[in-house]
Amino acid sequence: MTQIGIVLVSHSRHLAQGVVDLISEVAKDVPLTYCGGLEDGSIGTEFSRVEETVANNPADTILAFFDLGSARMNMEMVADFSDKDIRIQSVPIVEGSYTAAALLQAGAPLDTILEQLAELQINK
Repeated sequence: MTQIGIVLVSHSRHLAQGVVDLISEVAKDVPLTYCGGLEDGSIGTEFSRVEETVANNPADTILAFFDLGSARMNMEMVADFSDKDIRIQSVPIVEGSYTAAALLQAGAPLDTILEQLAELQINK
């Protein structure tokens, strides 16, 4: 059985950490890795940090959540180079990742989780 994990990519270390704190309350068994901000603590995202975050997640399938456009762009580039099945979600980062984590913890199949996330889709 393929393990499903969650990756969070945020421009802010504090935002990413807050979402992880929230998710950890309901999904202690879900593989969760994240990066927030740049290495020096400033705001931003970078390919190498996103790549490391994906690589450090033990899951084969990744549900990826992001806060802003360049975080998505870096996630897309990482997905191009990764052997993992990365499913980038265009949903609000807090609501989407929390929903996915809670459903994963409850044992829901991937199709059910993706259906629930589709209802949160951001259409621009």
